[in-house]
Amino acid sequence: MTSRNETAVQKTPKPARPSAAADDDNAITALDLPAQPLTPHIAAYFAKCQERLGFVPNVLKAYAFDMEKLSAFVAMYNDLMLAQSGLSKLEREMIAVAVSAQNRCYYCLVAHGAAVRELSGDPLLGELMVMNYRAARLSKRERAMLDFAVKLTAEPWLVEEDDRARLRSAGFTDRDIWDIAAVAAFFNMTNRVASATDMRPNRTYHRQAR
Repeated sequence: MTSRNETAVQKTPKPARPSAAADDDNAITALDLPAQPLTPHIAAYFAKCQERLGFVPNVLKAYAFDMEKLSAFVAMYNDLMLAQSGLSKLEREMIAVAVSAQNRCYYCLVAHGAAVRELSGDPLLGELMVMNYRAARLSKRERAMLDFAVKLTAEPWLVEEDDRARLRSAGFTDRDIWDIAAVAAFFNMTNRVASATDMRPNRTYHRQAR
């Protein structure tokens, strides 16, 4: 209630702002590339994604205009990110985010930032990785790994034996160094394709593991 000398001020509610990502699950890229019929193998893979994740990642849909390219992409991704390695799945996702931050790739920062949050159980780590991994309290091993991946991204011509020696002193084997380089290289490729096509991440990534 207001007193006799007070004037009640009615506030006009602000109109709801439309979501910045409202159409990201429909207009996945800026290119007009009609999807091909899925092969049985890819159809089964999409079904597995739907079962395990609850959705099919938009990057897979973006590649669906060419089944051979999509199959090659899936095979390379699964080998680098999910197969046996001296690098943990979290470490590989951290490389993906650090490289994508250097390249300012919206798709990969959203998608793989969510993966870091989920695998680490630490939403703050996911945010730090997206914004500036150097601000995160990382182990010597993690910092050496990410410094190498980012240098390989930004200044590959400057990578030399001292950089590999720092990785070895942090506990990485030569096979691990290969895997760090391969993951960093893969995401440099995907970042550029995503940026060139204005690829949009699934909206559900924004809410995951917060």
